[in-house]
Amino acid sequence: MMLAGSLLLLFLLDGVNSQENCNYQDVLDHLNLTRHNERYFMTRPVKDYKRHTEVHLEVLLYAILDVVEKEQKFIPYVWSVMRWHNDYISWNPSQFCGIDNVSLPTEILWKPDLTIEEMTEKDKAPPSPYLTINNEGDVEVQNDLVLVSTCRMHIYKFPFDIQSCNLSFKSVIYTAKDIRLLASDNSSEATEWSREVMRTQYEWLFINMKVTTINASDLLSQDIIVYTINMKRRSALYIVNFILPILFFLCLDMASFLISDSSGEKLSFQVTVLLAITVLQLILNDILPSSSNSIPLIAIYCIGIFALMMLSLLETILMMYLTEKDNMQHDDETDKDQRFSGDCNRQGRVNFDNFHAEMQDWTENGCIYNVAAETPAELQSMAIEHNSSTRLVGESRVLEKVSAELREMEKTLTLLLGNRKVDYKSGYWTRVAKRVNKVFFISYVIMVSVFLTVLFLKWNYA
Repeated sequence: MMLAGSLLLLFLLDGVNSQENCNYQDVLDHLNLTRHNERYFMTRPVKDYKRHTEVHLEVLLYAILDVVEKEQKFIPYVWSVMRWHNDYISWNPSQFCGIDNVSLPTEILWKPDLTIEEMTEKDKAPPSPYLTINNEGDVEVQNDLVLVSTCRMHIYKFPFDIQSCNLSFKSVIYTAKDIRLLASDNSSEATEWSREVMRTQYEWLFINMKVTTINASDLLSQDIIVYTINMKRRSALYIVNFILPILFFLCLDMASFLISDSSGEKLSFQVTVLLAITVLQLILNDILPSSSNSIPLIAIYCIGIFALMMLSLLETILMMYLTEKDNMQHDDETDKDQRFSGDCNRQGRVNFDNFHAEMQDWTENGCIYNVAAETPAELQSMAIEHNSSTRLVGESRVLEKVSAELREMEKTLTLLLGNRKVDYKSGYWTRVAKRVNKVFFISYVIMVSVFLTVLFLKWNYA
């Protein structure tokens, strides 16, 4: 009995010591898994080449690093996990102190040659240096990928757009008879897990991730797993920095109708506002891609407002032309009045001088007669008769002169009244300009309201 107890104690101690001495290298030695064993890394790890290898793929979105609309690039940061079975790997964990998985350098084992169709540049993140194997022969590789991929941007509703970018995983050379791709998670699981691990989203809001498996139609084709990332742009920054300033410029252009058309201040003000819109259009041109099939609504917004402001500028030029035309006509009439007034004054002075000279001649001639030849009585009688006739002749001549002067005054008054009618008519183009300006302002407000209403409805419901 003493001997049996001793042997049992030695057996238990030996088992404890054997468990304490277990390590990962024992497992590798058991599998003969070395860098020089070509069976593990040279060919697809199946014992029967007719059997395909199932590769399970899982992809999660860590971050949206950038979206370049101009170049139509999508730069995400994703985490991928690949799992497949290696027929040459298996061991009993109980024989190796319960070890059921081992980490190895990635170059020791064969790996599926999966690639991403949309990738345009080599992955910038360093690949994982290790992979993991378990006792049942399952191999798992985890990688963090910084992808630069192409993505067709639909910018019709920019900046209220929703973009969908695809990441399509497939094998480079293996067909469906060699490798079958299977998604480890469905769309809802991929979306939920991606939201949990999301680090940054740039100017975008992650909506969901859709997982689609495209199975090969025949053994010579390839399986493809497509991960569609749907995201919505955060538009607040574009509204504050782009849409509202253009709308404010439009309001300033409408307020310019309160400025008088007679001066050039209104014209220079509208030109300045129009140049500001042009600068914003140049900024927009640097953002949007030139290969878009349809004109973005924001481009229509800028062009429409630019056209409305251009129309307002042309109306201002027309108003200034009509006002200037009226002023030129008024200046011509003023010059004519001044010339006519000078001619009338000169003619009146000449008539007055002629009349005064005639009166002097008549007085001198009327006072010369022969005094010595007549008697005093006769002289007195003749003097009385001569004085009477002289008064009559003088009065008749004075009346003729007054009548002539009155006729001249009548002509002058007629011309002056005619000039007043011309002056009354000289404001015609100014009144026409005011009517046109009033009608245009009402039409302008209606056009702006209809344009903005239709555009914003398209932005919301298109």
